[in-house]
Amino acid sequence: MGAEMRDDTPVLIGAGQFTYRGDAGNSPPPLELLKVAAERAALDAGLKGSVLADLDALAVVAFSIDAPGGLSKLPLPRLSDPPGSLARAVSASPAWSVYTETGGNSPQQAVNIVCERIARGESQLALVSGAEFLGSLMKRMKAGLGFDGWADDIDSKPQRIGDPRPGVTPQEAAHGLGYPVNTYPLFENALRARDGRSIEDHQKALGAFFAPFTKVAAANPYAWFPVERSAEELVTVTDRNRMVGFPYPKYLNAIMEVDQSAAVLIASVRKARELGVPQDKWVFLHGCADASDLWYPLERQNYHSSPAMRLTGERAFEMAGITAAELSLIDLYSCFPSAVRIGAEELGLALDDPRGLTVTGGLPYFGGPGNNYALHAIAEMVTRLRERPGAYGLSTANGWFLTKQSVGIYSTKPVEGRWERQAPSVIQAQIDALPHPEIVEKPEGRARIETYTVVHGREGVRMGIVIGRDAQDRRFVAQTPDDPAVLKDLEMREGVGRTGQVGPHPDGVRNLFTPD
Repeated sequence: MGAEMRDDTPVLIGAGQFTYRGDAGNSPPPLELLKVAAERAALDAGLKGSVLADLDALAVVAFSIDAPGGLSKLPLPRLSDPPGSLARAVSASPAWSVYTETGGNSPQQAVNIVCERIARGESQLALVSGAEFLGSLMKRMKAGLGFDGWADDIDSKPQRIGDPRPGVTPQEAAHGLGYPVNTYPLFENALRARDGRSIEDHQKALGAFFAPFTKVAAANPYAWFPVERSAEELVTVTDRNRMVGFPYPKYLNAIMEVDQSAAVLIASVRKARELGVPQDKWVFLHGCADASDLWYPLERQNYHSSPAMRLTGERAFEMAGITAAELSLIDLYSCFPSAVRIGAEELGLALDDPRGLTVTGGLPYFGGPGNNYALHAIAEMVTRLRERPGAYGLSTANGWFLTKQSVGIYSTKPVEGRWERQAPSVIQAQIDALPHPEIVEKPEGRARIETYTVVHGREGVRMGIVIGRDAQDRRFVAQTPDDPAVLKDLEMREGVGRTGQVGPHPDGVRNLFTPD
């Protein structure tokens, strides 16, 4: 397995994961979570943790508390330079040290970038690490436990990688589209209407779709919710499984309040040999791609497809020299059913693919550690592929609202020849050139619903969100009257295609759509 490999070929040599389930008062601070995962990745490679001092490249996935919005405004002690703090904690002085922008695509994107750096000779030993700690954070805030050890005296600011744009426009945010629990249901209801399925039948299908994910999570020692649930249980609304954003009860939503970390150690073949890492631990990135869909939700061509998912998948398969039929392991980013379903369709995978669509259990059941879930999927993929020499595994990663996509195809099979990938700008140019509907910010008159959702709070229905078309077929976003009867009717009868009247909301900021 070695003679034909180039010394500058990138190879994943170690993977580490950690899940903390203890009481909040003893929860490890963010830096410790990062360090534990990093040290586990080194040990997994058969190396001592001290090897991390040799890192010449380090990427840390952004914490949720640093994302634009409410969490960033919490009065908490925090790391001002997470990669800088981690480097110091492991006695490393990497020449390249970066912190990703917000987005669930970030782990795979970081791995892609690191592998490219290694192939160019810019790095020999790199670490990609990430952690999430909203579980203990929320419990600590509620109990008034404080946050000793959560800050660091490093006051530098890290270099960032990724696209820093917010996921929504101010107008979209004003109508509630800035929250995944409000926005992903818009895709789901569009899928149901496209397929002509009744609401009742669709709910049953959603349960049947995600039940196998819970079975995988139940067998995963790192899963936050290692509980197998039936299809019926997943979609039956109860006090413990309240409706969140129609048609998704809580059990179909990613859960971010977890304490989990993961890391992968990546080296050049030359460095891996120098360190003496056994070749049966080597896993190669055979194909990869990164791209973003038309950025803002209102710009999309429709709400049941993703050109970025399709094109990044095609490019990754082409680079790897395989087809989807040759995959043995698959992990599709699974924050909500619509993300998995659209991903599967764009990649040519059946929803009931016998290979399964997750290796972890998925974000609602394994846990949805902020931006870092995909790093757990990659770490798990590394472990499983070692057990199946020569097999291929696909991992996808998604940021914002089906906005940013990153893909990786992995195998223990060596990469032949030079490792090189197409510039992401090639695919991006194709996507940016796509036609999309004209948007009207202040619609008035007759209109119809293109897609919608009903948002629930703990006390019941809160508001309806509509993406619609006016009489000129221009797209708009609006909210419905907060009349419970109107909202309940949208959950009982198909809303897509229904007509009504749109105009200014009494608050002068939002639009108001009143169904006929």
